[in-house]
Amino acid sequence: MYKKSILAALLVMVTAVAAHAEKVTVDPKIKKYSPAAGVAGNLGSIGSDSLNNLMTYWAEGFKKKYPNVNIQIEGKGSSTAPPALIAGTAQLGPMSREMKGSEIEEFEKKHGFKPTRIGVALDSLAVFVNKDNPVKSLSLDEVDAIFSKTHKRGAADISTWGQLGVAGKLAAMPISLYGRNSASGTYGYFKEHALNKGDFKNSVKEQPGSASVVEGVAKDIGAIGYSGIGYATSGVRAVPLSAKKGGKVAEANYANVLNGSYPMSRMLYIYVAKKPGQPLPKVVEEFLRYALSREGQEVVVKDGYDPLPAKLVDAQIKALK
Repeated sequence: MYKKSILAALLVMVTAVAAHAEKVTVDPKIKKYSPAAGVAGNLGSIGSDSLNNLMTYWAEGFKKKYPNVNIQIEGKGSSTAPPALIAGTAQLGPMSREMKGSEIEEFEKKHGFKPTRIGVALDSLAVFVNKDNPVKSLSLDEVDAIFSKTHKRGAADISTWGQLGVAGKLAAMPISLYGRNSASGTYGYFKEHALNKGDFKNSVKEQPGSASVVEGVAKDIGAIGYSGIGYATSGVRAVPLSAKKGGKVAEANYANVLNGSYPMSRMLYIYVAKKPGQPLPKVVEEFLRYALSREGQEVVVKDGYDPLPAKLVDAQIKALK
């Protein structure tokens, strides 16, 4: 429901700021970051691998402004964020998916209130093929038929590139599958949205991180894999997608995330433990304000993800209060 409301808001509010695919720019209405006084202490982040590089870049910029802040970042998967927030071993819980109901219940059981979710960036979750693979586009029905053994979208199994209309030496070549492990929020998002909550094939080569998925596809002409667009390299190509076979095809770019036409658009989050009616610890609040500032959103672009439009930034900042 939250994802739908975000996409609806994007359609209404930010069509005018949609950037061209070749050049993503930060909304000039987003305010610059103004450093605060008295910010110091330790800050721990445990969670998403998809957000790991972005969190590291933010941490580097934040430490330049606040040398007395010590930041530790660990990115082994979104499923590691809720336990860390529950136990208090981290103050920041980056996730590439929303928390599950069961995770929220466990958090509330421990703290007596629900976690606060802050959107920090947009992503077009990409289906990557090797740069030399000529396949033009895929539908999510075909993606399901490639990756899933349960085929909940109804398409027949696809195991070779020839079945997708690829000719030449690739036609008879088996499709080599790369994906994330079950600790990953990207794994969970892909399973829910691409596979309709179906089961992955046993032949998927599960990788511990997004970078290794992309690296595997770059080295294997017959490979296909999925990852956040921020991990794209020159060795792979993001395949344009349609929701249904024969439907409108959209490239994995900022404009199509904003207008809702790319079927694998998502928000990336940082969860925090904010007691209702009470402010966050100063160091936590300022880190989030930095991430949501113009400077912080320029870091989002640098890392290959898509920045939030100003009105969405304003909505996230309100959640900090």
